[in-house]
Amino acid sequence: MTTISTDAPIATLINVFTVQPDRQRALVDLLAHATEEVMQHLPGFISANIHASTDGTKVVNYAQWRSAEDFHAMLGNPTARTHMQQAAELADHYEPHLHAVESVHHR
Repeated sequence: MTTISTDAPIATLINVFTVQPDRQRALVDLLAHATEEVMQHLPGFISANIHASTDGTKVVNYAQWRSAEDFHAMLGNPTARTHMQQAAELADHYEPHLHAVESVHHR
């Protein structure tokens, strides 16, 4: 389960894909499939949330890993790399970065 907290010792990947609107659904489906079939079974995986912009031009993958080391180990997994390459081919551009939660606000 996704937990967004400043005191959770996790690594958060936020990857923003820019995509042509006619490819957005294919990218969302690919990321969901890759998560279900591969990512969630790798050591350190916590959660993934796939978001599609309403204008059709962005897909955001908000994923949590137990540590940056677990995330980097995933990058070396051959099956995960295949899925990441397929996602890169669907997108015009992508920006994956690890983040730390600095502030959380609720009403």
